[in-house]
Amino acid sequence: MSLLPRTAEEFSSAEYWERFFKKRGDKAFEWYGDYNTLCGVLHKYIKVQDQVLVVGCGNSELSEQLYDVGYKHLTNIDISETVVTHMNQRNAERRPGLTFQQVDATQTPYEDACYQAALDKGTLDAMASEEEGALARNMLTEVGRVLSVGGRYVCVTLAQESVIKLAVEHFVQLGWAVRLHCLQGDSGKEEDSFSLPVFVLVCTKFRQPMPIPILEMCLGEDGAPTRLTQVSELLSAVREHQAYSVLRKKLRTGTDASSNLSLTLCHTKTGLPRYTLTVQDCSPGAKVPRSNHFAIFIVPQGSETAWLYCSSEGQKQLAASANFRRLVIVAMHRNQEYTDMQAVQAELSPMVMDLAPPGMPANQQVPFLSVGGDLGWREEVSRGVSELSGEYCVENVKGEDGELYRRLVFLSNSALVQSESRLVSSKTTSSQKKRNKKKTKPAAPPTTSSSSLSVDSGFLCCAHHEVMVAGLTVLGVGAPESKDVPVSVLLVGLGGGGLPQFLRDFVPNVTVEVVELDAVVLEVAKEWFGFRPDERLTVTLGDGLDRICALEKEGGGLFDVIMFDVDNKDSTVGMSCPPGAFVETSILQKVCSLLTPRGIFMLNLVCRDSALRNSVLQRLSTLFPSILSRKIEGEVNEVLLCSCGGNAASDGARIPQSLNQAAKNLQSALSSNGSSDHKAHIDIAELLKDLKVE
Repeated sequence: MSLLPRTAEEFSSAEYWERFFKKRGDKAFEWYGDYNTLCGVLHKYIKVQDQVLVVGCGNSELSEQLYDVGYKHLTNIDISETVVTHMNQRNAERRPGLTFQQVDATQTPYEDACYQAALDKGTLDAMASEEEGALARNMLTEVGRVLSVGGRYVCVTLAQESVIKLAVEHFVQLGWAVRLHCLQGDSGKEEDSFSLPVFVLVCTKFRQPMPIPILEMCLGEDGAPTRLTQVSELLSAVREHQAYSVLRKKLRTGTDASSNLSLTLCHTKTGLPRYTLTVQDCSPGAKVPRSNHFAIFIVPQGSETAWLYCSSEGQKQLAASANFRRLVIVAMHRNQEYTDMQAVQAELSPMVMDLAPPGMPANQQVPFLSVGGDLGWREEVSRGVSELSGEYCVENVKGEDGELYRRLVFLSNSALVQSESRLVSSKTTSSQKKRNKKKTKPAAPPTTSSSSLSVDSGFLCCAHHEVMVAGLTVLGVGAPESKDVPVSVLLVGLGGGGLPQFLRDFVPNVTVEVVELDAVVLEVAKEWFGFRPDERLTVTLGDGLDRICALEKEGGGLFDVIMFDVDNKDSTVGMSCPPGAFVETSILQKVCSLLTPRGIFMLNLVCRDSALRNSVLQRLSTLFPSILSRKIEGEVNEVLLCSCGGNAASDGARIPQSLNQAAKNLQSALSSNGSSDHKAHIDIAELLKDLKVE
């Protein structure tokens, strides 16, 4: 529309507004909300008997509507001679007491403290971009002068950040109380293209400046105020409401199965994240029952990192299974308390209805779905800070299988579980665990303390760790002819210590050296994940690359197995495991020289960039004549088994049948090294089924 400003600066130009009103004529421009949208909050702060200065009135119908409901003491000013003349003519007969004057809002002729309220609808927005905000500051200063003690500046604004920052900081410095209302301003018209919410800024003048800033945010006209301590917090809250309004508008006007929009809802008092909502629409060709418009799925606590709930493909699969036009997937956050499903439903219901798909009947019942009607269970048992990896927490969770697990999570990437181990009661035997595994009903949260729980070192939670163990078949571990042959392993990357502890406890004649960069991770592994170093399981603290270089200087052929299980802290590259330096040719050459003639190099590779993956494979193939790969189902991970001697694949194109017998040998060896109450829970043959020759 040609009447809209081409730039923000045009809002502040008297010439622009002169041209605007000449073109607009009698058509009121209510883009900041009409009387019906604003009346609730205006009546709350402006009394009928108040003397009110309406700053930059324009040709808005707001003053006329206020006059009609009893506000008879309105003084309307505007810089435009055209609009003032027009408005006086329009109201001369019907509203003789309603006056309009051509006055510059930065220099008014009125006496000090002669008004109880100043009403501004969009004028601050218009002036704020002029002269680096100087014009707006002059106007606010003039408003402060003409308002009496207890008087209020009531400003209807779109809350552009620079605008609201200017006004709030101005009044905070004067010691006024500042409150901001966010009005959704829903016109009810889906075709209405204007989606930003309208805000009403209310600043109250005191006789003596307040020593501590009073900053409050309210949702709606009657929402309970949330006290804030800094202007930056208020600006952040404004941005969140604006982003939510745009998202809400997008969701109300269409569906899109290819995208899954998400937003985070924060606790009103603490400001901490409480819920993350992801919206997933069904595919256009899906056969959805007519009544299945909309549903909410509550992800059990502790399960939010599962592929089904956190990945785009998993969420699409979940939505397809639920079979609704739109599914909102709700994840609950750490450090928050949730009473039960009914309480969560009551808390979310008012908000999620804003995310309903277009065309849903107003009286439609919206079901809340979950796994067995359960919220899940999570208990934080430790929290700390690593200089290398940042803040971390150790938590116990209940899995969807009803078992209890312990996790290490670095909060810089809280969607990623760094390490995980299964927990058992200290008195629970392996045979009891086997019987418990047959139960389908999820276990209730434990009534015993965390100290009575211990880590089951025979259970590997990470599938790539299981594959690495299964890869020992290539080495012939467990074969009759290798019964007393020692196995030396170098593992770079400790994590919670589950993999090296399993190797130590169940692989016969093994010695393991672990290289770990972070001393904090080592302490966490020992305190919370049952990691127990001894003469056969040692830890070297330091950089894995430096350790490999140092070992090479000692001589070659030191290890039968070298494993890399190191994550990359740089999320900007397409390979999140390992860091690129670990697969440079110079390092791979050193790895190859450190291996015995029968040795095998195992690499946990997490690479989303196909060209980068091919480059890694090419470098490996120049050094290792045989490479087997095993993809991890539902994950980006794959494990590469790289053999120096070429014994992994007999003809370079298929998996040798000899591995079948080797798998049986390894399975037997792992079982015989355990006990009745301490068994290895792993199926070697199953893990080797999907091996692929590279």
